[in-house]
Amino acid sequence: QVQLVESGGGLVQPGGSLRLSCAASGSIFSINAMRWYRQAPGKERELVAEITSGGSTYYTDSVKGRFTISRDNAKNTVCLQMNSLNPEDTAVYYCNADLQSRTIIGTLITRTYWGQGTQVTVSS
Repeated sequence: QVQLVESGGGLVQPGGSLRLSCAASGSIFSINAMRWYRQAPGKERELVAEITSGGSTYYTDSVKGRFTISRDNAKNTVCLQMNSLNPEDTAVYYCNADLQSRTIIGTLITRTYWGQGTQVTVSS
């Protein structure tokens, strides 16, 4: 059973910073891309940032220069450092990963997993 568990959300004032973390656990064989999505009230879920197993990164335009995604392959974790936060960043943030895991009979399966989400609120 593979799980992604996020932490680090909360309430922050405009201009402040938060660091989100996501840890993958279970019978993991390998992890390919890891991503952070967010969904604001009344809006569709959007991709915020992505990092490949080789370290290549992608950011949506609205967070470039403010957010940094990183990963620790040895610990199966991905982080999102968020600086210069503004009210438009308020959303539930979700961790997402494409990974291979072992079934109980030992075969490998590849699928995408989601975390449960963590709330980020930017408000004065």
